[in-house]
Amino acid sequence: MKFKAFFNREGGTFRTADMDAFTARAIEVFEDAGHDITVSVVGGEDIEPAICAAAEAGGIEGIIAGGGDGTISTAAGLAWRHDLVLGVVPAGTMNLFARSLNVPLDPAAALAALATGDVRAVDIASANGRPFVHQFSAGLHARMVRLRNRMDYASRLGKIRASTRAALGVILNPPAFDVEFTLAGESGQRHVSAVSVSNNAFGVNPFLVPEDVAGGNLGFYIADALPPAGVMRLAIDILRGRLKDNAAVTFSDTPEVDLHFPRAPRTARCVIDGELVPMPRDVHLEIHAGELKVLVPAGLAA
Repeated sequence: MKFKAFFNREGGTFRTADMDAFTARAIEVFEDAGHDITVSVVGGEDIEPAICAAAEAGGIEGIIAGGGDGTISTAAGLAWRHDLVLGVVPAGTMNLFARSLNVPLDPAAALAALATGDVRAVDIASANGRPFVHQFSAGLHARMVRLRNRMDYASRLGKIRASTRAALGVILNPPAFDVEFTLAGESGQRHVSAVSVSNNAFGVNPFLVPEDVAGGNLGFYIADALPPAGVMRLAIDILRGRLKDNAAVTFSDTPEVDLHFPRAPRTARCVIDGELVPMPRDVHLEIHAGELKVLVPAGLAA
């Protein structure tokens, strides 16, 4: 296959890596496996326009994207829209989509697994037309990301520390808001601390990744408005892989869901695949079953 690879030099482990050596290794591994590949190392702000230009120019069959979850989400959306195969090289803090695809978390090992891997059709979701591979969330997660983004950190470890501090701040001061929802022809309204819509239901992994990204449904989660102690219990249940067992959580499988936030202020934010973005009053979310082609380690393309 003919690939174009894009590595985000600002993404996690790539910040301190010898990118000339890594680029040379990527070319060697893919060419040894019989592929044609060219590689670009670009800054974070240039990732999306660079991938978009390559996808629109044509002449390639796939994109290899290296970086954190934001980079991977951007690349997945463009691969989906242009019917290209996506290969994921994890180099971020969480690497959630790579985990769900069983791609090795070491970037060098990921190169070898992708070069000799198989193509698998998996699901991708969208929120008001914006594609995502992991989740849309409002409430607890969005507040944590907002707090973390106010902190200074220059490394993967620094980001983890900032996330821990932000999580503590959310536990001590959890949000509460109203949401109206419609799914499977039925409507409801709740006062909640969190809403999450995932690309397939989360498994028992504490990182909240699905066990199967080709199940054909969104995972729809609502957590009732919680006091600090309730948020702490929720966090513990997530770490134990028992999110659905938490008494405050309601879960549904659904191919689509409509959300309405009746009292959301203009400053309200949600998170889509780790990125904090303005939250619309109305959000339509749907699954696009089997529409994203990805590289997975050999033998996993069932």
